[in-house]
Amino acid sequence: MSKLKILLNGIIAENPTFVLMLGMCPTLGTTGSAVTGMSMGLATMAVLICSNVAISLIKNLVPSKVRIPAYIVVIATFVSVLQLVMQAYMPALNELLGIFIPLIVVNCILLGRAEAFASRNGVVDSCLDGIGIGFGFTLALTILGAVREILGTGRIFGAEIFPETYGSLVFVLAPGAFIALGLLIALFTKIRTRSC
Repeated sequence: MSKLKILLNGIIAENPTFVLMLGMCPTLGTTGSAVTGMSMGLATMAVLICSNVAISLIKNLVPSKVRIPAYIVVIATFVSVLQLVMQAYMPALNELLGIFIPLIVVNCILLGRAEAFASRNGVVDSCLDGIGIGFGFTLALTILGAVREILGTGRIFGAEIFPETYGSLVFVLAPGAFIALGLLIALFTKIRTRSC
């Protein structure tokens, strides 16, 4: 598989949110705005890249019987580092994302990519896979957050598009996440099938 194909794979063909439908907890829980969606996506992407590289490096050293627990320890290590960095340098963002940062450890996207890709490929390809899948996840969360923010509050990234009185409260609340996600999945599927 070419390097470019590995990189682009996570954006369209294997987009974690719109195609594989993985990581739905942070997808629905952190996309109340474009900023929180993008921040969660970038945090997950950072852990994904680092854990993919680390797992690719240690894949031949880990016995098959303890493969999954070893991968979880690697992922948990990078999540702990990320959380400490966020607490030190971005306390407001850390507070905003709250429990969803430690929950990156159990995000099935990370363990799935570790098992399906990083444990079977070299360091460079695993890094590119982490970038591609992470960027696809970040893009999906940012788009979902932007749609919910615009429809719910009339704003995007804090900039007012139309007065908040015209927004629909349902998109700010939990049901709005499901509605917006369903519509975006349908739109993404339609675009993907037309381009194939």
